[in-house]
Amino acid sequence: MVTQNLDGISFQMKEAHDFSFLSKYGRVFCAFDQNDSGNISFGVSNSTAKYFIKVAGAKTAHACISTEQAVQMLKAAIPLYTDLSHPHLIQLHEYFDYKDLCVAVFKWAEGDCLFDHWNFERYAKHNGISPWKRFKELPYEKRLKAIDSIFDFLVFAESKNYVAVDFYDGSIMYDFQREIVTICDIDLFRKKPVVNDMGESFWGTKRMKAPEEYLLGADIDTVTNVFTLGALLFHFFGSYTGEEIAEMRQKQAFFPCRYETWELDESLYKTVLKAVCSDRSGRYDSIAAFYETWRTNLAVAGFCT
Repeated sequence: MVTQNLDGISFQMKEAHDFSFLSKYGRVFCAFDQNDSGNISFGVSNSTAKYFIKVAGAKTAHACISTEQAVQMLKAAIPLYTDLSHPHLIQLHEYFDYKDLCVAVFKWAEGDCLFDHWNFERYAKHNGISPWKRFKELPYEKRLKAIDSIFDFLVFAESKNYVAVDFYDGSIMYDFQREIVTICDIDLFRKKPVVNDMGESFWGTKRMKAPEEYLLGADIDTVTNVFTLGALLFHFFGSYTGEEIAEMRQKQAFFPCRYETWELDESLYKTVLKAVCSDRSGRYDSIAAFYETWRTNLAVAGFCT
């Protein structure tokens, strides 16, 4: 490993690389170097603008794929941000090749990632509170508003025939001051039809993956996304012990929180329980249908967003 430094910001790489092109956008004020995607990202600002700049092709510290694969995947992802442009999606500014690198430049979005795994050790060491814990401590009304934004974006993506592959809390940023959700990572979204071509290692977190996301050759579609969103809702409005999270990972199987740890009413618990049915035929047939039922039962239960 080597340590590089840009404008006083240090980050780890497997091999040093030339990032001098970043100076075109201003000074680096943060670096995200612990992703396993093969990308490294930077926050860069000047007197008039701030940017989030994602770079593929350099040998990052924690990559689980080759630099060539990282470049291919980022190039394939870039059109998604145009095709799925939405008020709750981070905004693509421009993209280009620089030597052997692929560079995607986004307008900076304020907020905190709801699963910022790269900071977990720091939180533990300094008794800090993670954005996820801070989010969970918000009044349920604010969290309902946030999930409404997520539903809205996923219904839109569904209408454009996209499957939300590898969508989880790490894909979501929340601005605690303005109470705004930004979807920050849709790199692996795919146009239908999508098939699980990776078996058990198909993209996604074991805390939220649907059964078909472990099965080679299985269809991955909007019904899969219903499960993913249902799992996210259980994490948003339910509670799990550390042992329960570990069990999900070990058994490679999501399970709903116990009703006793669910914050909303029973009808909404049952609404979300249907979304995470292990049998695909028992789920809603679309995100839109799930959203309609969710909103209807919210109103009946007296909740508002």
